[in-house]
Amino acid sequence: MAEAAFGVQLRQSRQAAALSLRQLAVRVGYDHSYLSQVERGQRPGSADLARLCDRELGTGDKLTASYAEMHRKPEPPADPLEAAWLALTSAYDVRPAEELGAARDIPPAQLLPELVAEVQLLQGQRSTGTAVRSAQLCVLIAETLTGLGQLGTARRWWRAARVAADSSGEAWVRSVVRAREAVSGLAERRDPTELLELADEALELTKPPLADGAAQRPVATRPGCVVQAQAARARVLAELGRAAEAHQTLQQLLGVADELPLASTTGAQLSDLTAYEARWAEGQVCASLGYGAAGCVLLARALELCPAGWLAERAGVELGLAECLVVDGEIAAGLSLAMRVLVELPDEWHTYYLYDAAERVLSVVRGKAAGAWELQALLGRRAYLGNRSVGSGSRNEGRQG
Repeated sequence: MAEAAFGVQLRQSRQAAALSLRQLAVRVGYDHSYLSQVERGQRPGSADLARLCDRELGTGDKLTASYAEMHRKPEPPADPLEAAWLALTSAYDVRPAEELGAARDIPPAQLLPELVAEVQLLQGQRSTGTAVRSAQLCVLIAETLTGLGQLGTARRWWRAARVAADSSGEAWVRSVVRAREAVSGLAERRDPTELLELADEALELTKPPLADGAAQRPVATRPGCVVQAQAARARVLAELGRAAEAHQTLQQLLGVADELPLASTTGAQLSDLTAYEARWAEGQVCASLGYGAAGCVLLARALELCPAGWLAERAGVELGLAECLVVDGEIAAGLSLAMRVLVELPDEWHTYYLYDAAERVLSVVRGKAAGAWELQALLGRRAYLGNRSVGSGSRNEGRQG
């Protein structure tokens, strides 16, 4: 605190001048009990007191300058998002050059400033719990920024999430951060080989060392971590066209959802994967592998399990279902569902992720159905680009395809 720092400097200066509190109080005309409180950091002091003490203690203008500096009001940052990023890079040595329940109830443009404010509250705190919290907040900020089409800025927050997670030493958060980045990276159309590395790292963090006598390391044992890592790996493998490996990983996933908890509308950690999320992931893998009918069954179940008030989540599941329908040959039904989702969903809930999911539907039917141009026209709106809040001055980084 500024009061404590000024008080310490005042006491040291008084003692160097060999004056008692009462002697200094008489000279500067202040009550000695007030001076005592200032020295202990219980009172802030004043510019006038600092000036008088400088005169009586022979300290030039050191106390006056220190008081002014300690009580100088910082200029408000032009961009709160950038300020939060700088605070985090300072806390965890993230180099710019190298650059939950409740979250689903709030539109992304409204959610972002709330997340940024929470990150700013963590500035200057260093502990395992703080690092874990920072990592989770960074993930949510990165996903929210991606949802708003700010992909370049989101990449910096993904890196910050990994650094914060690694500094925590907690295997579960390290695994979850990498798994979620791999999944988000698919929508961002990042290099799938790099995403596979992230997914492999996420899965490796859930496994104990195999060799006898191998150095022990923390292992992510939470069921949600394992499922997220497997789901991320399966989706990336399918994107890479490695169907056999993706199918094998899908088999490991199937059936796991029944062991997971139902979705909770209260706060949850990123590792707390729920049954609907597992079914959603399984359905997306099926769509990528061409298993349209199986994907429809899984995604229909995911929709049943997803809370009614989570508009963006349900829209994402429905768009996955639309993709499975067109993959299974039900082109008219799939197109109709995708268009209905985009038309009926309020604009504030539109995200880059949803448009990517709709584009996957379009990629299957393009040139095969007369109604495809209507979906293409809806995608051209990109309503999420108007949902700017914190960091609205950033360059539009969304894909314009």
